[in-house]
Amino acid sequence: MGFWIYSLGMVLLIPLIMIVLGFIYGKYPPKKISHISGYRTTMSMKNQDTWDFANRYMGKLWFRWGLILSPISAVPMLLVLGSGEDTVGGVCGAVTCLQIIPLLISIAVTERALRRHFDKNGNRKQGPEVF
Repeated sequence: MGFWIYSLGMVLLIPLIMIVLGFIYGKYPPKKISHISGYRTTMSMKNQDTWDFANRYMGKLWFRWGLILSPISAVPMLLVLGSGEDTVGGVCGAVTCLQIIPLLISIAVTERALRRHFDKNGNRKQGPEVF
């Protein structure tokens, strides 16, 4: 049972990090363009406007997706409650690997939003806000 509890905690770690960082970056994006923290891509670091947009957008996306991913990640673990360590460990590993998919997709979605709202030089295009 102890290994199952540990594995459940590990499975919920990525969604919980997405929720916490999503909330922080969605509400309080890093004030200055930084090579250390925040959503750092070539497009997001063009200027302060693209930086603020990308960090808020990604933050809100991660917050929502983290809330969705938490119960989806917990269900397979509930299905192996009481199983052997090999089964629990295998399911935990598989779920954790699958959690990488939304993380990668969120980069593509944020980059697409940046391209929709900014030209290649980082100048804002005319149109409605996304927030």
